[in-house]
Amino acid sequence: MGALSEIAQSALDQVKQFQRRSEACRNRRHWTAEEIQLLRDRYADEDTASIALDLNCSVEKVYSKASQLGLHKSEAYLAECLTLCGQQRAESGRATRFQKGLVPWNKGRKGMPSIGRMEQTQFKKGSKPGNWLPIGSYRFSKDGYLQRKVTDTGYPPRDWIAVHTLLWEEHNGCVPTGHCLCFKDGNKQNIVIENLELITRAERMRRNSIHRYPPELKDAIRTVAKLKRTIKEVERHEKQG
Repeated sequence: MGALSEIAQSALDQVKQFQRRSEACRNRRHWTAEEIQLLRDRYADEDTASIALDLNCSVEKVYSKASQLGLHKSEAYLAECLTLCGQQRAESGRATRFQKGLVPWNKGRKGMPSIGRMEQTQFKKGSKPGNWLPIGSYRFSKDGYLQRKVTDTGYPPRDWIAVHTLLWEEHNGCVPTGHCLCFKDGNKQNIVIENLELITRAERMRRNSIHRYPPELKDAIRTVAKLKRTIKEVERHEKQG
């Protein structure tokens, strides 16, 4: 890709400046001395969502201020949260499992008859697939996130957890419902607590869509998209003609 023209570069610089100002306005909050003291007194051993509710601000702003002040959750609180996170993962999917006392539809049947070499090639009881990995192993997800195996249930979404999520939980407890983590510098491999940011899912959608741009640029993007569609329609018509 060639260098941007002077006009394009100027437009890009204006967009970035607008984004920085907008981000600063969204994150700005005046903390009183009383609020800061309340945060210092309660952050270590209390649920962050409860503190945010009492302070009438978002959870992510509480985390951000706590980070600025160098506050951390206590070991006792984190131990309790990590246990809770594990229980929540264990509970996931419980509604779709067979309940105690439920008779399976194939009770009493000996199974499907073997065809050809099916019986010889089937996994035997206790055998593991060739790509099996022990607990504590690492891998990259299809989206490029480093994951660690924490359980061996055979259900990948439960067994493999993103390392940055585990790191956040070690420092701050479970990620609140409706929130997610992102990397401040955009580098998924820079997995340090200082590079993690808690945001709402609505905020993530806003950041990843056209809505993050100013009205003038959104109109320009829509115009360019419409022009591209028109060009494709003309080219398709010419090929058919």
